[in-house]
Amino acid sequence: MKRFLTALAIAAFSCSGARAGVDCAAPVDIAAPLGEVKPLERVTDYRLKMLESCTRDASKTSALAIRAMVVDGEELLLMVDPESLQTRLERAACWTCREAGPEAKDTRYLKAVEAFAASKGKKLPKNANYLENAGLTHGGDKGAFVTGDLCPSRKPLDRAFLQKLETQKHAPVSLSVTGAWVRHHHEDFTWLRREKAEGRLNILWVNHSFTHPFRPSLPYGENFLLTPGLDPEDEIADVERLLIANGETPSVFFRYPGLISDTAWASRLREAHLIPLGADSWLALTGKAPSPGGVILVHPNGNEPAGLALFDRLNQLGALPKPFRPLMEAP
Repeated sequence: MKRFLTALAIAAFSCSGARAGVDCAAPVDIAAPLGEVKPLERVTDYRLKMLESCTRDASKTSALAIRAMVVDGEELLLMVDPESLQTRLERAACWTCREAGPEAKDTRYLKAVEAFAASKGKKLPKNANYLENAGLTHGGDKGAFVTGDLCPSRKPLDRAFLQKLETQKHAPVSLSVTGAWVRHHHEDFTWLRREKAEGRLNILWVNHSFTHPFRPSLPYGENFLLTPGLDPEDEIADVERLLIANGETPSVFFRYPGLISDTAWASRLREAHLIPLGADSWLALTGKAPSPGGVILVHPNGNEPAGLALFDRLNQLGALPKPFRPLMEAP
């Protein structure tokens, strides 16, 4: 389902000067008590395809706005620091925004969006109509980037794996989350939010599509996000809406389910200003340690214990490149 802001809402997002009574110094705090999961419908008027250059009226701080929305009646922007790639929510009334000019393309952020959307991944069978492992797989030649996928699963979260990461000086972990997983794992999602809020886990939320369709009987070209009949905009936007509705902030990364995509999906991520995330080493499939600077892929959703066991074994042997680095350092 396509989403469009009303003319009134668009005007509000582009306003200059903070509205009377708006405290622009206070951080946005979306009330989302631990122990309950708010529905994505809490976030309305979601504008997915936008890129505006914004300046804070008082401090002249600048950033890029890539989403606009209304949460509990308040107009908000999802903003990106174009050099650090850090995302945050801000009150629209506190910023003056305009359509981003050509200079935005020279930022680290948009260079990464373009470069990794253009990635074709590994060589495929002749005449294949899909791409495999397209996107960011390496970040320099030092350390490694730990990423875990939370695909739909009937099994509980492997908390023990994540707790082991907690003992390694709060090692950063990027969790690729699906809306379908959150909806069926309220307690596990709440546990992750608590570990993050209390500083035990350094979590970066990566979009992994809302439904993550998969049927083992279908070929890749008709499977995962290439399944006929999907609404691509919902697959992207609804994960972000669900995270925001629950007080979390989406990152600028997107991982294709099964690491399967095509050129149409590459264009969609460009339009949504997202960086596709691949993997240097999907441990359960390759059985090999990543190369220095590589992106490690495991599944702590209960579906792939062999990959977690191999991670632990390689880690104990000192065979994983160190340190474990934040994903935002990779592009």
